[in-house]
Amino acid sequence: MAKSHETKKDEKKKSQKTLKEKRVEKKAKKDSKK
Repeated sequence: MAKSHETKKDEKKKSQKTLKEKRVEKKAKKDSKK
């Protein structure tokens, strides 16, 4: 039980990271187009 709880926390952190990364990628794409 404790293990699954920890993995869920990690998954939430990962999802938040990916969202930030996606924003960074969008900005990078716009910069490269200039």
